[in-house]
Amino acid sequence: MLINQHRTLSGLNIFIVSLVGTVLCLGVYLHLPDRLTPVLFEPAVANLIGVEVGQNLSPKINVLITLALTILQAFNLNRVVNHFNLLGKPNFLTALMFMTLVSLFIPFLVLSPTLICNFITIWMLYKLFNIYKQGDVKGIMFDLGLLVALGSIIYFPFIVMLALIWISLIIFRPFSWREWITPLMGVILVYFLLAVGYYWLERMDEFFQIFIPFTYPFPTRLDMDVYDYFVLIPIVITLVGFLFILKDNFFKSVVQVRKSFQLLFFMILLIFGSFYLNQERSVNHFLLCVPPVSIYLAYFFTHAKTKWFYESLYLVILLTILYFQFF
Repeated sequence: MLINQHRTLSGLNIFIVSLVGTVLCLGVYLHLPDRLTPVLFEPAVANLIGVEVGQNLSPKINVLITLALTILQAFNLNRVVNHFNLLGKPNFLTALMFMTLVSLFIPFLVLSPTLICNFITIWMLYKLFNIYKQGDVKGIMFDLGLLVALGSIIYFPFIVMLALIWISLIIFRPFSWREWITPLMGVILVYFLLAVGYYWLERMDEFFQIFIPFTYPFPTRLDMDVYDYFVLIPIVITLVGFLFILKDNFFKSVVQVRKSFQLLFFMILLIFGSFYLNQERSVNHFLLCVPPVSIYLAYFFTHAKTKWFYESLYLVILLTILYFQFF
């Protein structure tokens, strides 16, 4: 079965993960609209360069590029998780869970700023997990500040990841004010250079409009079909199972792993909290949750003991996704 197969590092799993991702995007591929206009960058970048990237892509090419990018992200995240041994043993379950979660909702399966930002998210996770055993992390903190700023000019709500950097310092490091200031300097540097570009073009009013999302009211609704919530039911059940398994294994794990799981929890909280910065109020925002939740699900499926239960649960997840895509 799929879960047991992906509990190993077999090279066959690379093909199977790619195949699962392809099958799970068939629903959107077979029901494409005549025209699909992707928005890959926030106005912060699009207005400055004056070019809308991806406007000439056909819907089919759009979905195929999205599939290729998500496969790359899945294996990259899997490499990070195995490198830090977060699951207790190396396997391909993180990649499998990633490809499953990016297929939950139709908007996840087309090009979007959040899809691009997930490359930065995975890169940040590698650097954040790496600071625990480092003597001097000011250089890493500066790099992380640059990544947050880069992500925020692609998708502005990504700016909340600056808070995640500071939370990581609380979790992983003793207090040092220099380490706290350094990521902020990285963010300021990127926005300073961006401001210079707008000033050079005599368009400073447009630069200040970048920060308008901070004035948005907190949303009271999500632009999401009620039937989409049913897709989340088996995911929620799996997350509950993860919490029970984590409770039993938490203090048996090494300190770095325990701290890493805490960091992922705060990452999910920040992503949910930053939803008010999303002008469209669309479910696309929650694509940013896919990397941390993938790790949680992979942990559950790595340590679950009852074979018929975890294999059946994953099959239910797959069938639920396919059912709501096609019907």
